[in-house]
Amino acid sequence: MKDKLKKIFSNQQAVVVIALIVICAAFAMITPKFMQPTTFTNIAKSAYYVAFMAIGVTFVICTGGIDLSIGTVAICSVLISGTLMEAGLPMFWVIVVTLLVGSLFGLANGILVSKFGLPAFIATLGTMMISRGLGSIVSKTKTISFPQGDSEGAWFRELFMITREGGILPKNFPTGFVLLVILAVVMGIILKRTKVGRYILSIGSNKEATRLSGINVAKYECLAYVITGFFTAFAGLAYVAVFTTAQPNTGNGFELDAIAGVVIGGTSLAGGSGSVFGTIIGVLIMTVLKIGFPYIGVQSHYQLFITGFILIFAVYMDILNRKRKN
Repeated sequence: MKDKLKKIFSNQQAVVVIALIVICAAFAMITPKFMQPTTFTNIAKSAYYVAFMAIGVTFVICTGGIDLSIGTVAICSVLISGTLMEAGLPMFWVIVVTLLVGSLFGLANGILVSKFGLPAFIATLGTMMISRGLGSIVSKTKTISFPQGDSEGAWFRELFMITREGGILPKNFPTGFVLLVILAVVMGIILKRTKVGRYILSIGSNKEATRLSGINVAKYECLAYVITGFFTAFAGLAYVAVFTTAQPNTGNGFELDAIAGVVIGGTSLAGGSGSVFGTIIGVLIMTVLKIGFPYIGVQSHYQLFITGFILIFAVYMDILNRKRKN
């Protein structure tokens, strides 16, 4: 029994699953309001745009890199496409442009890191500033409002949240969470079961040994950043689907929530190991704390305080696990 418990607690993913269950159970025992259906709808709506970013940045962190630009790129992508929407671009092409802009920022980050050898921290800090400025320039510092209700183009919101009565699914059903689960499964398989994922993990484990084995390190390292950029833009679409507007000064701080979710979920900042499943659980832990605290009369900013301790503990566990393996 003792050995089984030791094995469980040496597995960070098992620990975060247990932690999520304990946190939910604690809120449920303290207040019955937490168990209302609207609570879980709010958790889903608050979690999935951060979770989309977190899925993408998991791949970059698995290479041993980091991407600080994801928060501002998410908003920049929808500001650019939203400006074109106001000029008459159909919503389908607005979505395409959004995903393209995010992917291009990911490509730029990948080239700067893999081809030019810039430290990921510096390269993505630079693109964070560029994307924040570009979004303000293109939108002329205006708030961009996306269609809602019966407006033309409002259909895109149904991808993330049911906004109308009378359909198969109830109003306010978080379809984006269903989409999140599907994409998480797909990307989890890619990371663990495909050549692309194995090479990305190999780069994080030992970049030089991977290069000497004949693998095109620059190609797969760059691809990790492109994947991150694509999911970052997807997160931007999810954000405006829920909140309907995008403002040039928003986006800062989103990257911290996403990266914290990745690390809490068991992906090592040193690279070489990671899990999309763990990432989703890590994001859910932070979201449950954020939604649950107001139910018990605690201000939501305490979530940051507690998340900081959880993040430090997660990194410390990763260090211990690496020492144990070595």
